[in-house]
Amino acid sequence: MEENEYQKKYADLRILKSIQEYLKSKEDSSTALYPINVPDDLVYQVLKLQGPEKVDELIHKIFKKGLSMWSEKLYAETFGSQERLEDFIETVKKRTKE
Repeated sequence: MEENEYQKKYADLRILKSIQEYLKSKEDSSTALYPINVPDDLVYQVLKLQGPEKVDELIHKIFKKGLSMWSEKLYAETFGSQERLEDFIETVKKRTKE
């Protein structure tokens, strides 16, 4: 495996791992990025009917769903299968020992 390919796969593996940890966590992440673009009427109607806490919860759920879908696509493009992922992890372990 070429060094550039290894570095890209290693970066993708770290991204996937951090997404996995984030999605499993019940706490909010320490990093927040703004703005998030959502339909104005969605925010307005939820705010009007259920209050600001529900708007925040809804946007967070939408974000997590999108993040899950994006990470599944990244996994499929980078590794494609559990076997290829496990093979790459073994390669990382071997390189770390050296």
